[in-house]
Amino acid sequence: MKLAANLTLLYPGLPLEERIALAERDGFEGVEILFPYDITPRTLHGLLKRHGLTLALINTPPGPGGEKGLACLPGREEEFRRAMQAALDICQETGCRIVHAMAGMPGRNADRHACRRTLVENLRLAAPLAAKAGVALTLEALNRLDMPGYFYYLPEQAVDIIREVGEDAVRLQFDLYHCQREGLDLVSTLHAVWPWVRHVQFAHPQGRHEPDLSDPQVKAALRWLVCEGYAGWVGCEYVPREDARSGLAWRSSYDALLRKERS
Repeated sequence: MKLAANLTLLYPGLPLEERIALAERDGFEGVEILFPYDITPRTLHGLLKRHGLTLALINTPPGPGGEKGLACLPGREEEFRRAMQAALDICQETGCRIVHAMAGMPGRNADRHACRRTLVENLRLAAPLAAKAGVALTLEALNRLDMPGYFYYLPEQAVDIIREVGEDAVRLQFDLYHCQREGLDLVSTLHAVWPWVRHVQFAHPQGRHEPDLSDPQVKAALRWLVCEGYAGWVGCEYVPREDARSGLAWRSSYDALLRKERS
């Protein structure tokens, strides 16, 4: 359960090269970059290699208007195909093995059945390409307070889509933050969707700041993951209260919890 710094949120306002260097300085082994599409894949690979970091996760590109994904939007299939190929090009160059395939926000008056069909069909077409590249496509439920109108807001809704797609390359991205914002019990929710979980993220449910390792739900969820043998990344997708480095004290509690559960 190695930690991956989310460079999009942890080090805001800095050039990507500086953010990558700061992640190395702060002792991270991996990074998440939500939208690494402003530089070439080869340049990104060089930066990661220079600093000894693994690219743990990226998102598919947003739509041209900053839309939160395209995968469920009827009539936008060709745009989604190009977006997916751009993500897979980065994976091929950098060795990234997880792409969050963002579903999108269809709008209040959209035909949700048509949106679901579009999402499933897009994922069925993309999954073999991802599998050939050794990449998993993840779906992530985004809470309604922060992301009203996103196509799914509960992990079990995303899993329902995954089951319908029926491809091993399509898995679940489980974010403790979004679950807590929806008022879900973390352990029982994890238990229900565990066979599909491929990537985990966390943040404090209030303000999306540094995770609180004294929170009983968070502690129980992390212990559960250790006991179940989760060996993937845990993404630190949060906004620092001040600067990233001064807010990293929580990592000592994280390390202590993992040592205790593994002993």
